[in-house]
Amino acid sequence: MTTAKEIYQLFKEFPLISTDSRKVEKQSLFFALKGENFNGNKFATDSINKGAAYSIIDEEKYVSSEKTILVDNVLDALSELANLHRKKLGIPILAITGTNGKTTTKELVAAILSKKYKVSYTQENLNNHIGVPLTLLKMNAKTQFGVVEMGANHPGEIEELCRIAEPDYGIITNIGKAHLEGFGSFEGVVKTKSELFNFIKNKNGLFFYNQDNTILKDIVGNYTTIKTFGTGNSDLTGELLQSPPFVHIKTKFKKGILYLNTNLTGDYNFENIMAAVCIGNHFGVDPLDIQTALKEYKPENNRSQLIKKGDLKIIMDAYNANPTSMQASINSFLLNSKEKNYLVLGDMLELGKYSLQEHTLILELLENLKPTEVFLVGSIFTEIGATFNFKTFPTVSEFNAYLQNSPIKNGNILIKGSRGIQLEKVLEYLN
Repeated sequence: MTTAKEIYQLFKEFPLISTDSRKVEKQSLFFALKGENFNGNKFATDSINKGAAYSIIDEEKYVSSEKTILVDNVLDALSELANLHRKKLGIPILAITGTNGKTTTKELVAAILSKKYKVSYTQENLNNHIGVPLTLLKMNAKTQFGVVEMGANHPGEIEELCRIAEPDYGIITNIGKAHLEGFGSFEGVVKTKSELFNFIKNKNGLFFYNQDNTILKDIVGNYTTIKTFGTGNSDLTGELLQSPPFVHIKTKFKKGILYLNTNLTGDYNFENIMAAVCIGNHFGVDPLDIQTALKEYKPENNRSQLIKKGDLKIIMDAYNANPTSMQASINSFLLNSKEKNYLVLGDMLELGKYSLQEHTLILELLENLKPTEVFLVGSIFTEIGATFNFKTFPTVSEFNAYLQNSPIKNGNILIKGSRGIQLEKVLEYLN
């Protein structure tokens, strides 16, 4: 069998990785990964014919030429190659995980650090056992700093990702109720997210955290190699000055006070912004460059976006949802939108046995807050929503059909739901 060191020699000559046979890059190494519904080994020869330099496979019957390389396990080979490459690079790497805010924090950190360093960071949502190796393998000799987002939906996943990326620095944005189906309980979430802190601690690395978060404070305990941020006595203190429409913050550095204007909506982004500023400040980015980076950053991919369509102001936050982020979004939206406030909420997925309970808690919250109108989209909300006298729609298509006949004329709208509900499709029916 071919070893990781041998594959690394090929990688130095062909430093491009492909994992999708439909999108093979010329002169790349094709890794024939397997999934529930596909077997990449079947496409190894086809990938070579499309221009791949070599195909890495783990089923001997698919060896077709000297360009098909046999290993014990393709995913393990990809992970080992990424880890070896990470060691060869020898650059500082920051790992980011958390229930909510990790992608926004990652984007902000990358924007700020890029003012001083050549930064390579996780693209889109490539934050799992495949995405993390691919992120590392995109780094090269010019990369000065790596920022790696780590996601998980089962115990032990963060620990495994840390083994691959070997981060020197870490931050857990927060810990809330998400992927309860995979974690089994909230305690399972806490334990898994803590795996990043445990790795950093064992390595005697530096850990960043929000000192206002009691769960994180308990995890960190008496560990002293830390940098803190928050509203109280921290290395970086901040105050929320304005939201809506956009979050504006006053921060206090050792060198003085800095006002930060952003294009992010929602009070809950305060801690994401503070985290990024704390990290940037630690790594020596000039405060004025931090200020500029935040002002220039514009959210995309349906995350905390403010969209104006006619007389409507829409907060599009439909990239993902869990009970913690859903409650935070609703509270922030209704606190800052007193009149004509409409909620379009989609099911929160991957909650397992907790699903009906957590969806019911959201509806009880809405019943107390009394927004102008609530529209619930998805089979779970539909099952329980009628009891609360809210309008329910099993699918986004049915809701869009309703909007064609009963359009929302003016006001403020929050759109929030799990990605699988596809609430972004609502936008074209709002005008």
